[in-house]
Amino acid sequence: MRHFSTLSPEQLERLFCVPPRPVDLTAGRDQLAVALGATIYCPATRQRLAGDLLRLAGRGSVSAVACLEDSVPDDRVAEAEEILVRELADLARTPGWRDDPPLMLFVRTRTPEQLLSVVERAGVGLDCLLGFVLPKFGGAGQPDPATWLAAVREASGRAGRRLWAMPVLESRDVAHLDTRHEALFRIREVLDAHRDLVLAVRTGATDLSAAYGLRRPRGSTVWDVRVVADVLGDVVNVLGRADGTGYPITAPVWEHFSTGERVFRSLLSPGPFTRAGAEELRAQLIDEGLDGLVREIVLDTVNGLQGKTVIHPSHVAVVHAMSVVTHEDFADASDVVGQVAGGAMPSSYRNKMNEAGPHRAWAQRVLARADAFGVACEGVGYVQLLEALDEANLAIRAAGG
Repeated sequence: MRHFSTLSPEQLERLFCVPPRPVDLTAGRDQLAVALGATIYCPATRQRLAGDLLRLAGRGSVSAVACLEDSVPDDRVAEAEEILVRELADLARTPGWRDDPPLMLFVRTRTPEQLLSVVERAGVGLDCLLGFVLPKFGGAGQPDPATWLAAVREASGRAGRRLWAMPVLESRDVAHLDTRHEALFRIREVLDAHRDLVLAVRTGATDLSAAYGLRRPRGSTVWDVRVVADVLGDVVNVLGRADGTGYPITAPVWEHFSTGERVFRSLLSPGPFTRAGAEELRAQLIDEGLDGLVREIVLDTVNGLQGKTVIHPSHVAVVHAMSVVTHEDFADASDVVGQVAGGAMPSSYRNKMNEAGPHRAWAQRVLARADAFGVACEGVGYVQLLEALDEANLAIRAAGG
């Protein structure tokens, strides 16, 4: 499993000065979490779920969630469980999946009891799972967070290996100011007691927005919804600290996959597309509303989040192209990490000052991302990467993949 596996060797050599490394599923939390990239959700009611997951992997997805929660109507939960168990067994029988899985696969369950039921019934299909997504974690009226993690620990014992937990912060206790800090501190205490199981903390902007009767339109980002942006900032403050006590925090879902009438002009700069001779690609991104996704990813990264939840295959290439480390960031990060004696130095690009102390945690995160997503050649940006991914996906679809 490796990011950008759809690109040819020639494309990889042209675009990357440091190519992405294979994803090691036995790696530590921080290395594995950064490799999640665009995590795509699929309802477990899909009758051909195994085939869908294989096609997603063939088109460049690296992580996915089979969902038994909000995407499944209440009257179809039992049916969804049956489908999931059957399709996991089909995946386990797919040549190579159990030895070298092409996808990091998780299941989102409604309750700890359902989680353990799936584990008990999965049989060999359990070998296909990397872990579980735990919804509405720590919310009032929801399962106790310690019970959730105890279930994941029990599931790990039954599997004979560690299964990871990814709790989702999306409850009204976290959304509302008068309960938020107490809820986050309580969640941190529980997570710290089970640190060895927690791969990443996911954030649920749809539910957080719903606490205020809001939904962000296509022309806005989650960071434009001020009450939700405040919640995300507090989540990073309490759970995403860079002092060794924090956890990787993933960016919330981009829930749009087509555009309608635009209210505002696109903020997607035409310059990089013009220089690359890719004006049609820019028009396509705007037409599909993906320029908003590009902007949201930039703001996610600036605010300390990584990866992203997505709901459509067209989002995956955008998230991954934006995750590649630029040559400039790699040069800065390498200089900072290499300056063990401390101090400040001008960037090799001569456009900023790098300080070995304050910038070290940032630099370490950049280098971890470089391992997973690679480093672009000098002069190569997300436009050239998106062009190459678009060409590769068109060829795959033409071949029936």
